[in-house]
Amino acid sequence: MYQLDLAFRCEALFASDLQRSQHPDPTDVRAAVARTISRLGERACLARMAQEFGDHPEAAAARMRWAREVVRSAYPGSGVPAPRGRTATAFR
Repeated sequence: MYQLDLAFRCEALFASDLQRSQHPDPTDVRAAVARTISRLGERACLARMAQEFGDHPEAAAARMRWAREVVRSAYPGSGVPAPRGRTATAFR
């Protein structure tokens, strides 16, 4: 369950309007995640992410790599797992 929450945070950050170019600090990341979850909910975050992977797969993969990296920093000790097996290449 806890890992699902972490994955959901990554999806929420992915769906947010926070950009890598803004160089957000952990406080900004946590605020963006909370705002996006509140505004969109779990299904809409996942739907936005899926649409981006369908429309722009390379850009979406880069954004998800960034989202996973900053979520790890914003929620230390959360243990956001690195992808395993075949899916690992999608996030590297």
